[in-house]
Parts: sequence; C-alpha cells; structure tokens
Amino acid sequence: MGLCHGKPPQSPKLEGKEEEDEGDEYEEEEEEDEERNPKIPDPDAPPRSKPSIPFYIPSPLPGSYKSSPANPSATSTPLRILKRPFPPPSPAKHIRALLARRRGAVKPNAAAAAAPAPAPASAIPEGEEAGLGLDKCFGFSRQLFAMYELGEEVGRGHFGYTCAAKPKKKGELQVEEVAIKVIPKAKMTTVIAIEDVRREVRILSSLTGHQNLVRFYDAYEDEENVYVVMELCKGGELLDRILSRGGKYSEEDAKVVMAQILSVVAFCHLHGVVHRDLKPENFLFTSKDETSTLKAIDFGLSDFVKPDERLNDIVGSAYYVAPEVLHRSYGTEADMWSIGVIAYILLCGSRPFWARTESGIFRAVLKAEPSFEEAPWPSLSAEAKDFVKRLLNKDYRKRMTASQALSHPWIRNSREVKIPLDIIVYRMMRAYICSSSLRKAALRALAKTLTASQLSYLRDQFGLLGPNKSGFISIQNLKTAFLKSSTETMKDSGVLDFVNMVSSLHYRRLDFKEFVASAISVYQMEALETWEQHAHRAYEFFDRDGNRPIMIEELASELGLSPSVPVHVVLKDWIKHSDGKLSLLGFIKLLHGVSSRSIPKA
Repeated sequence: MGLCHGKPPQSPKLEGKEEEDEGDEYEEEEEEDEERNPKIPDPDAPPRSKPSIPFYIPSPLPGSYKSSPANPSATSTPLRILKRPFPPPSPAKHIRALLARRRGAVKPNAAAAAAPAPAPASAIPEGEEAGLGLDKCFGFSRQLFAMYELGEEVGRGHFGYTCAAKPKKKGELQVEEVAIKVIPKAKMTTVIAIEDVRREVRILSSLTGHQNLVRFYDAYEDEENVYVVMELCKGGELLDRILSRGGKYSEEDAKVVMAQILSVVAFCHLHGVVHRDLKPENFLFTSKDETSTLKAIDFGLSDFVKPDERLNDIVGSAYYVAPEVLHRSYGTEADMWSIGVIAYILLCGSRPFWARTESGIFRAVLKAEPSFEEAPWPSLSAEAKDFVKRLLNKDYRKRMTASQALSHPWIRNSREVKIPLDIIVYRMMRAYICSSSLRKAALRALAKTLTASQLSYLRDQFGLLGPNKSGFISIQNLKTAFLKSSTETMKDSGVLDFVNMVSSLHYRRLDFKEFVASAISVYQMEALETWEQHAHRAYEFFDRDGNRPIMIEELASELGLSPSVPVHVVLKDWIKHSDGKLSLLGFIKLLHGVSSRSIPKA
C-alpha cells in the first residue's frame, strides 16, 4: 500500500513498440489459457460472478498483492503500463489457493454461517485457524485518536487503506502531516496474516536512518484495526512520474532514480531484509518537485533473510518477479532482478517481459531474453545496456548486488555515490578461507586479471573493513566493521550470527591483493563479456605460478568428491596428459570449488 495522495485511474500510453503476443512460443493454446487464466470480462460486458473467495484479487502472484494508492484498482499495473490496455487474467487455481491459505479463505462470520458444525482439526489447512482463537492483540498503544486527527483517505489496497492525518500535539513529530495505514483485524483470518503484520511493523521500526526509506513513526491498535503511522509523501509514485515524462526517462535522469533505489535496497540487504515487491508503484516522491527525494514504501511482503538462506514462498508482482522466485528458491538477488526490470522500463518505456496472460508472463520470465535491439536501445550507452543486462541475468549467482550496482561505471562515473558494506564479501571470504591451497592459488591468479574499474568496488569494500596503517585486515576486522552498523533488524535476520561464524575462523591477516582473491565472485565474472579473456589470462598466471602435477585422486580430494564418484571418468579432461597439471577446464572448475553435488555421475 502506498502513501501518496490518490488520483483517478488512467490508461496512458508509453513510448516504444509494444511486444506482440501472437505466435509467441511462450503462449499456450487458447483453450489451455482460458482454463488456467479465465479473462476478466470487459467493463462494458454484463457482470460475471466472482470467485467464491471473498477477496477477488486479479494478481498473478500470491502473498497479499497490494495495489497503488494512486490507483486502488487491483489491475493498476497492467492497465497503466500497456500501450493498449488489456484486462488482466484472474489468478491461476494453484495461486488462488496459496493466496487463500495465506490470508484466509473466508471471513470468520462467513465461516460460522456456512458451517453448522466445526471441521475436524485434520481438515484445516496449515496456517488456517478458521478465524477461531486467533490472538489479534499486538501490544501496540491504543491512543491513536488522542494523538492524531484523521483526514481524508489517500490510498486503498486489498487489506487496508491509508489516510492523511495531523498530530494533535504540535511539534512532537516536527511534521504537519503523516500517513496512517489502517489494517482491519477482520482481514486477519490466519496465523500467517497476523504474523505478516507483526513482521511489517518490526521491519519498519528497525530499518531507520536512510534518506530513501519512508520514515516510520509508530504503530497503534484498537479492537478493530492496526494503525501504522508513517511519513506522508505527496509527490506521487515513480510510475506516475515515468508516465508524465512520456513513458521513459533520459539516461541522466534515470541514473539519479536508480542510484536512490540501489542505495536503499543495499541498506535493506545489509540489514538482512529482502523487500520482495519492488516496482515503480512502491517508490514515492516526497513532493511534486522534480528534484525531490525518492522513498521506498510498502514492506508488507518483506521478510528477514540470512546471507545463505533461501526463501520459498511466491510473492510479488508478475512483471517484476525473478525466475528463482517461480522456482521457489531465492534470496536478496530477487530484489536485484526487480530493479533490473525497473531500470529497463525507465530507459525504454516498455517491459522486458510481456504477455497477455499470467502464465505467459511467467514463461517469458523463465525463458525469454529481453530485447536490446529496438529503439531506443541502439541510441543508449553501452554502459547503460551492460548495467541492465547484469541485473536481468536469469542465473541469480551472476547478478550484481546492490552495492556492486552502485559501483557500476554507468552510475559511478557521473556522480558521487556512497558504497555501503556488502554482505556478499563475507560469503566469499568464508568460502575462500575454507578452500584448499590449490583453489586459493587459482583465485589469486584470477584476481590478477581484474581491471582498475573492476577493482574499484573491492577497494571500497576493503576500506570499509578498516585496514591498519600497513594495509592489512584481520578476520576480527570483519566483525568490528559490521558491528558499526548493527541494528535490531540484523539480529532478527540472523546476519550477526553469520558474521560471528566468519570471524571465528582462524586465519592470518590479508592484504588487498589476497582480499581481492577472497572476495571475488567467479559466477559474476562469468557474466562479463570479457570472461573468456579473464579465464585464459588467469590460467596463464596459474600455470606459471601455482599449477603443478596432480593425481586424479588428489584432485578429487581437493574438490571433496565422494568415493562413489567415478573420478577417472569425470575428471579425465581436467588434467593434461602431457605433464599431469590442471587443464583450462580443470582450472575453471577449480575456481568454482566444484563439489560432488554439482558433478553428474557417469
């Protein structure tokens, strides 16, 4: 749910060619699409009955999709972006079922009327309590109306609405107006729905101090509602600003927007929070001024996530959902995909993945590649295209992190940006410290091939870890640097536990050269167009300085292969027959630290 003054729905046009859907390999036969995604009737056609669930949400994904306050319609995103608006299809059956389980299939009073006798415990799906015996007391203050005078409604979503309000005690908040998000307790018909509200308030109260994050003031409740008091942003959605500019931004203006988005997302990821619903509707400007600050809002779908944890529930908005979300295994990288979609729209005015149906959108996300051939892409800079491509990589391991994206030449070369600490550095260093001496030698060889531009991000990260006057850091530096920005959110997300685990490893100090070797991501290097040159040059360094004759059995031990793996069959091409040293293929595999799980059995 957004926090800006609403405006009537509109169907503006965007520049750029709309992708045609006819003959699309990702579209199924018409009968199948009708069965899976029955279309919503035309507004002029006679009304049809709604599904049996009390909240008919034409969202392609479960997890309490929230519409924009500027357009309370559930169809706001599909209708407002398309050149020729199409009515969105209804949710597929399995997605409706997931959504019903999350928010409650029926309201409590409806359940009582429909069921004369209580259902057996075994018949209640996981997370459902049929509205009975749920604890809807959050422990928030009940003095909202003593503190605020509620004004006009400024936005409405599926599970609540937002009002403007004025503090009754002048000067206490040092603001004249606030936004109050009202969430009816009657909508909270499952344990999961109640926990969603608790988590949203906990995240908002913990994520404080960033200029591009909507400010949270307090949370209240009474018998009927939960009230979340936040900063009121009057500048409208980023989506509206895009449309007012004819459907797209210039490169220079897009950089300003992207730098703000990346900055706040990097802040969230550092603190162990994944947003999970990044889209133009969830970014608001503080005022109508063209240079006003952009704020991230709506953390209703956000969650805590550890650096090495994978989430599995499908949430978000179809056009912005990452492939790994559809595969039910994702982390903070899913937010970076969504940012890539936003960047694509900002620069060219159309979506990178489009179809008439939800299933078609999902297939495009999973299988299609975004086009960079049609106007205006040929006229845009190579750096802009590289920036978007490195965010829209279907392999989440090859995507840039938010801190890395801020260090990308497209962003960094045009303005001064503050690069925050990146949690991926901790993950990479832990893997490096636990690696064999042979793999460390391979990574040191790869580190020698990096250019000055590629080293700028790592140099920033090294500086944030507080090296001593001699230019060295210790493992203890990792913990000390991280604790400087420690918050309650980090404790909730388990990030501090992860850092403590890294800092407990016994290892000598590192200089910058070895830090680069320890923090480099081989998968991200593979996403570069220059990867082959890097690999060949690194192999030359390795062959000269670190390569040595190695037996297949020793290599298998280095890689941690289980005895059941037929190593002489699997690894025969990894070692040169002429001198018994690692081949280029073996070198690249060694860089990844291949394990038996990733090697197919012969």
